[in-house]
Amino acid sequence: MQAWQVHELGEPGEVMRLADVGRPTPGEGQVLLRVRAAAVNFPDALMCRGQYQTRPPLPFTPGVEICGETEDGRRVIANPALPHGGFAEYALADAAALLPAPDALDDAEAAALHIGYQTAWFALHRRARLEAGETLLVHAAAGGVGSAAVQLGKAAGATVIGVAGGADKAAVARGLGCDVVIDRREQDVVAAVKEATGGRGADVIFDPVGGDAYTQSAKTVAFEGRIVIVGFASGTIPSPGLNHALIKNYAILGLHWGLYNTRNPELVRHCHEQLTDLAAKGAIKPLVSERVPLVGAADAVQRVADGVTTGRVTVLPSLENGAAA
Repeated sequence: MQAWQVHELGEPGEVMRLADVGRPTPGEGQVLLRVRAAAVNFPDALMCRGQYQTRPPLPFTPGVEICGETEDGRRVIANPALPHGGFAEYALADAAALLPAPDALDDAEAAALHIGYQTAWFALHRRARLEAGETLLVHAAAGGVGSAAVQLGKAAGATVIGVAGGADKAAVARGLGCDVVIDRREQDVVAAVKEATGGRGADVIFDPVGGDAYTQSAKTVAFEGRIVIVGFASGTIPSPGLNHALIKNYAILGLHWGLYNTRNPELVRHCHEQLTDLAAKGAIKPLVSERVPLVGAADAVQRVADGVTTGRVTVLPSLENGAAA
């Protein structure tokens, strides 16, 4: 089979190499999956650089989120068991963690449903307890996890303010259903949020960016608001002033979704049931901005790492070389 492999750490576009390798052999409790689609995630780039909390042994195949097919023909969603990741024709996964792919979504959409949407659901509902009628501020609203948070916020009955960088990404955020869109390159984010909320601020803030975005969050969070930290795509980890949280009476919450896979896997399955139901109703639909063939995976991961994509880029091994849809 063909698989992308990383033999040394560095930028994805430089260290990912497409090779002919043997199909991986399942270990105890594992299954072999034919990869129907693999969604590109920012952690794929971080693993190539050696900067992610999980460091698979070299060489490894990146790709942490797939829609695959079991040997008995079932269509499933899985997080591949590294080092045999999803940017390949076949991958391994833990049998106990397989989730049924929603009938309402095609392969690319199903592959993009898991990590980003689970992260957003846990952040908004498990951690922040978002309520209908509240105001939700989403940083990087046109990105993979941000777009999921926008859709889930709207489905929950919140007023959603999306922050995006540039006119093209602002247009994507608007198309996702944001009630207010702020172009951080052209507008003062703090002033725009205060104007949109009558000076009150946002009840819940979803932050996968860190850096300057967190600084803006602290200045725009409402009384008894909640800032949920889900990542640091900016590359800068902020150091919050806890005295400020005390004075303004807001909460700073962390969300590491992967922990639920071991600490409370039943809650992961419950979340998937909720997401499947929302997809069936048409309330959520992963924004798949690009569908690329297997040969385009390294370039796709690099572009996600560079922050120039919107929604989710998905690799489809069944596409012919050079054919993108």
